[in-house]
Amino acid sequence: MDTHLRDLRYFVATAEELNFTRAAERLFVSQPALSKQIRQLEDGLRTRLFDRDRRAVTLTAAGAALLPAAREVIRCWDEAQRVVGDAVAAEAALLRVGLSTSVGRGLLRRARAGYAVRRPNGRLRIRQIDWDDATAGLAEGEVDVALVWLPLPNPDAFATRVVATEPRCVMVREDHPLAGRPSVEFAELLDEPFLALPSSAGPLRDYWLAIDHRGGRPVRVGAEVCNADETFAAVEEGSGIVLLAAGNAAIYQRAGTVAIPVNGLSPSELAVAWRVDDHRATVRDFVEAL
Repeated sequence: MDTHLRDLRYFVATAEELNFTRAAERLFVSQPALSKQIRQLEDGLRTRLFDRDRRAVTLTAAGAALLPAAREVIRCWDEAQRVVGDAVAAEAALLRVGLSTSVGRGLLRRARAGYAVRRPNGRLRIRQIDWDDATAGLAEGEVDVALVWLPLPNPDAFATRVVATEPRCVMVREDHPLAGRPSVEFAELLDEPFLALPSSAGPLRDYWLAIDHRGGRPVRVGAEVCNADETFAAVEEGSGIVLLAAGNAAIYQRAGTVAIPVNGLSPSELAVAWRVDDHRATVRDFVEAL
């Protein structure tokens, strides 16, 4: 038979009180209801657990044998509930944050500090996602919020708030003919081989290739790149040039490459994004912390 935990709780209370009236009061149930559950337990076990007469209630040998086992089952279940509760609380306090590049700009530092004020027991787990997913893990549910570059694919699925607006630069090899210039016009770059995000990045690939500013001129793709390390290694190797935000130009500046401001392009937008159907307070607190 399958015995309900409630039946064991009723049995233990009665065994400890050895009085149906007191046990019923302890359990906040009526005495008839308690007596019925005890009878059902006895019927299921096919043995009496209590000897009853008008003067006393005593445990039978079977009841005495069941008592320690019943206490242990109840203890184990209570412990299991506690462990699950702790896990749920820990999960609720954990917020997964997706990134595609190092965001710098002091954003994560300020976000951590602000989030800690709102949620002293909260934790942030940062996940780095390659550029084949322009949502930095949001679309697949790998993260709860993400710092992303706009535009996003399937934008109706996400809420966004812009946290940085910056002009675009171009990164070239230090021996590139344009490397010594203080700035360049985008028209001067039209025939250059560009490094491109994977096709799965959707509109973000087109954005960093500046398709809207080419006047119909086709783009030359020198190579496809999936992350920052691949990108700047490809620039150093001479596979192509790449557009990037001014803030990222400062973060990723390295020997052998030069970043030059580009005129004639719309500014880039870095945003915090989350799923439109995610209304959790933890998500709201992180967004507000930024």
